[in-house]
Amino acid sequence: MAVSSNKIENLARVCKLITDAAKEGAKIVALPECFNSPYGTRYFDEYAETIPGQTTEVLSCAAKENKIFLFGGSIPERDGTKLYNTCPVFNDEGILVAKYRKCHLFDIDIKDKITFKESEVLTAGDKYAVIDTPYCKIGVGICYDVRFQEFARIYAKKGCKLIIYPGAFNMTTGPAHWELLHRSRALDNQCYVAAISPARNEEATYIAWGHSVLISPWGEVVSKAEAKEQVLYQDIDLEFLDAVRKQIPISTQQRKDMYEVVEVSGWENDESN
Repeated sequence: MAVSSNKIENLARVCKLITDAAKEGAKIVALPECFNSPYGTRYFDEYAETIPGQTTEVLSCAAKENKIFLFGGSIPERDGTKLYNTCPVFNDEGILVAKYRKCHLFDIDIKDKITFKESEVLTAGDKYAVIDTPYCKIGVGICYDVRFQEFARIYAKKGCKLIIYPGAFNMTTGPAHWELLHRSRALDNQCYVAAISPARNEEATYIAWGHSVLISPWGEVVSKAEAKEQVLYQDIDLEFLDAVRKQIPISTQQRKDMYEVVEVSGWENDESN
């Protein structure tokens, strides 16, 4: 999705894209990170809103009218004095069923290339979000979360067959790691992984890499966008996923006697936090 600095225009644009996708048969629709505002620490406070609020009301109506499960990318969320990078998720009746707050904040310093610290403005979340759909369980992460294999592994252990990562990698990390990381998480956990980016805008203060992509449990790129705005359509083949897991049964071959198994906790959906 092409994102501008005008929130009203962004919301109108996203409604059209959602409707277009639903007309083509999409049952699950996922949006990019910060789809209603420019991405950057300078913008989070200005564009932040509560949930429920203006943006989530629009998304709720779009999900209900189009009878889809809608993964609302991410928006800057205000909760009291704190700001979060949050993905709201709606079922096909327009009900908010989960609210995932980005757990791993993007704080990096690559010499002579980019320095960026989300933690200067944002607060990190501390809960997973596992969404039950009629098709399969789906986990949610946001952008930098994909770099942490343990995070994705817990989603796999909780039965997720698809993990959705709205993200906005930049022009340094994008060409180097965008596809590699999402392929790795899909292969590590034998699940589908969807990575959804804003379209590239060379005039923005933060230039996103683009290239939204869907990866299969075999680690293959099955669908990939260009840097420009584009809607991807792809079936999630759960029979293929089950076949991959049977052919290479890593989930039953773990050497739990040799390495620590982290207890799974805090994964439950909690819309109040």
